[in-house]
Amino acid sequence: MRKVAILGIGQTKIDEHWNKSLRELGGEAAFLAMQDAGMDKVDALYVGNMLSSMVSGQNQLGTFFSDWIGLWKQEAVKIEAACGSGAAALRSALMAVASGDVESALVVGVEKMTDKAGRDITAALATAADADYEAEQGVSFVGLNALVMRRYMREFSWKHEDFAPFSINAHANAMHNPYARLHEKVTVEKFEKSSMVATPINLLDASPVGDGAAAVIIVPAEKVTRKPRVVIAASAAATDTIAVHSRRDPLFLQAAYLSSRKAYDMAGVSPDQIDLFELHDAFSIMAALSLEASGFAERGQGVRLGLENAISPQGRLPVCTRGGLKARGHPVGATGMYQIVEVVQQLRGECGKTQVDGAKIGMAQNIGGSGATILTHILRIDD
Repeated sequence: MRKVAILGIGQTKIDEHWNKSLRELGGEAAFLAMQDAGMDKVDALYVGNMLSSMVSGQNQLGTFFSDWIGLWKQEAVKIEAACGSGAAALRSALMAVASGDVESALVVGVEKMTDKAGRDITAALATAADADYEAEQGVSFVGLNALVMRRYMREFSWKHEDFAPFSINAHANAMHNPYARLHEKVTVEKFEKSSMVATPINLLDASPVGDGAAAVIIVPAEKVTRKPRVVIAASAAATDTIAVHSRRDPLFLQAAYLSSRKAYDMAGVSPDQIDLFELHDAFSIMAALSLEASGFAERGQGVRLGLENAISPQGRLPVCTRGGLKARGHPVGATGMYQIVEVVQQLRGECGKTQVDGAKIGMAQNIGGSGATILTHILRIDD
């Protein structure tokens, strides 16, 4: 298999883009990535998206976008893995380029979420849960995460305010990210006074949805002359039961454990060599569980990394360095690609006040559903 590098990146601001259609939003990120890469054509297009058929009434996004951006005749497909769709699209593109089947691929993660009422989006998101045993019973994703968080707090004796550092860190970093949706400082007091959504999860535990798109162009590493050259050192995916109640241990993300271990082995690194981690903080409880399953904290101790300020850009393990899902925003099918773009920015040294000094190895973990599908990618500077 060939070594593959990321040549170009592009992203849009996450917001309520009333004046932009799905095609315009995805096309903007695609054109920015092509401009950054200095290319106007690629051999294949992979689109990560979850909700287009339910929110925009549009399927067949591969051809939909290839037509819009002028990539006629080439292979073009949509990849869906719930909120993990972006990373799943990158993994598909990576295998195509690494195998030698194509020489260049454009990966676009895109989602338009604000054109429908909130109740409609909640129902659409619930399609990533078990339709018979979760969604049919009226359990939403925030409800599922609330149940997990309550159990976690009880078993490991944490208070709700102990989760505040995850939100505080994300919002502090988003203040310096022009593409982030929320530019608002959070304090412990503000976190505790935030409106309750599903006890114990409040508004500042949860990530906001939005419209957004992020894209990359990948090619064989030997074709990249720009420095630093960022290569995809590892790509791994794993699954767990789709329903939370079917899991052997609902407080352990088995798919995160498996995919991160595969990624570490593939990249030839250990957790203590990761310079930054863009984790999937759809809810603050997921940040703690991801840190634990990925080997950065002991069981029940993921919260401690936030309390010890280890997760800031100057900390031992910087996470959500551009705001994460919590403050950058969570346009579900695009989120995985935002994470990849942000890791590339860190490795290129383009993150300004949230730049991690000396960053050479970055990890991104994208979660579909409540931990049912988890993809882990490790990027590194290749000298």
